[in-house]
Amino acid sequence: MSLNCFTCQLCKQPLKWNKSSIPLEKLALKSTEESETGNLASAQCEAKTQKGSSDYFKDSNIEDRQNEVLSGNDRLSMDKPNHFILVGQFDSMRTLHSIQKMTVDVFDILSGKKEIDHPLCEDCTDKLLETLDTHLTILDSENKKYKICLESGESAPEGEQEALQEELKGLELEEARLVQELQELEKNRERAATDFKAAQAETRTLDQQEILNQRDYSQLQWQEMELQDELRSLEKRFKYVQDEQAQLEKMNIFSTTFDICQDGNFAIINNFRLGNLPSVPVSWREINAAWGQTALLLLALSKTIGLEFKRYQLVPCGSHSYLKSLTQDAIYLPLFCCDRNDIWLYYKFDQAMVAFLDCMQQFKNEAEKGELGLHLPYRIHVKEGLMEDPANGGKFYSIRTHMNTEEQWTKALKLMLTNFKWSLAWVSLRYRQK
Repeated sequence: MSLNCFTCQLCKQPLKWNKSSIPLEKLALKSTEESETGNLASAQCEAKTQKGSSDYFKDSNIEDRQNEVLSGNDRLSMDKPNHFILVGQFDSMRTLHSIQKMTVDVFDILSGKKEIDHPLCEDCTDKLLETLDTHLTILDSENKKYKICLESGESAPEGEQEALQEELKGLELEEARLVQELQELEKNRERAATDFKAAQAETRTLDQQEILNQRDYSQLQWQEMELQDELRSLEKRFKYVQDEQAQLEKMNIFSTTFDICQDGNFAIINNFRLGNLPSVPVSWREINAAWGQTALLLLALSKTIGLEFKRYQLVPCGSHSYLKSLTQDAIYLPLFCCDRNDIWLYYKFDQAMVAFLDCMQQFKNEAEKGELGLHLPYRIHVKEGLMEDPANGGKFYSIRTHMNTEEQWTKALKLMLTNFKWSLAWVSLRYRQK
């Protein structure tokens, strides 16, 4: 603690010493030195201290002396931090610690309580005294009023006292009622607080639910956009399919699938020549492919009109098509042939072509029924295996290769494909009507 650091408790201004505090300082110093030194030493120190103190306070101001001691750092000994020896005109054994302790005790005496670290200045003390005088005046006034009320209450008549008692009971009842209402209000407040907390919890739950709903709504919007895009795409595809269907309805499916034309003495189906001439040789691979296309054509025509063949089953397999006998088991008649001089193979091939004419005759008989019946330009003789040309004097052409010429065989095949071309036109017309 520094000796020159005492400030006012209110205005925080530094305090100045007053000479009237010197006797108190002497008294505090005397009590302090007696406690530190014993009985004998305390008597000697007391005389020296009183003499030195009286001479010192007569010669100079104590405030200046204190500042002089604190400012003179070269005159203090730093060997002992807790006991400083003051040199100069202090001829006594007083230490800086004892002076500080004495000053603190003086200020404690001035303030009147140990809890206050520092005293008040003169101005703050005057303000404090004025405040206390005002408070004391108010208390005296209230005391006089209480005395007057007490005297008037004692001298009041009995009727007025009973009225006052009744009024007091009424006020007590009113107080009890108000207390009960207050308790009910407290209960209502607690209930409202509980409800408010529950409402807050529900609000948080609803906020979270709203966030989830907003997320789901965004996902649904995204799905809706995707579905709308897909719907527009499907609508465009549907429009494209409708256009394609309209074009296909106008198209002759049989004429498009099976193209039959003539090239001199040859009849051609799907670019495959059916027949052979010495001057224009045709490979058996091409002939077999042409027979496969012809078998497929006959099977498609029969299914279109709902015809089931009776004696033979037609099996189109490209270049290896054949007929299966329905009356005799395990009899296969090939509609293809190899480039060999095998009489047995040619015999089976001839039987297959005659069986094919049988199936074609069954189709003709079924197609001739009704108002829009089919009328073929060339007649078919199944048992003989012949094709008849009425426009050429009723000339016959054999469909067999055995005991026949290549020109006659090729001509018979040409007449057969011409009948198929007429059949295609008839079926296409009937299909469009349906």
